[in-house]
Amino acid sequence: MHNKLIQNILIERALYKEGNFLKPYIEERAVKVASFIINSNATVRETAKKFGISKSTVHKDVTERLQKINPKLAGEARQILEINKSERHIRGGLATKEKYSTNTIINKN
Repeated sequence: MHNKLIQNILIERALYKEGNFLKPYIEERAVKVASFIINSNATVRETAKKFGISKSTVHKDVTERLQKINPKLAGEARQILEINKSERHIRGGLATKEKYSTNTIINKN
């Protein structure tokens, strides 16, 4: 019994290293992350904060892992991330504008 368990663990590790499958919780997270991005038009940063994972993990889940699990869902999530990326400079500019307009009002009083 113990030998069979060890053998199964070694087989699982070998398959995982070869990239033949992902651990179930990683697959589930990748699908949840993509669904969140699609349903809320969330950015990578917002998604990472919501799920308590790094931005790198969000990106890897959507661009690599999800492609193996559900290519259609991966494509939809990637489209939204591409749109967010193309708008990134605008959001940054608006945030900077708001930051300095708020500071200006405070400094004048």
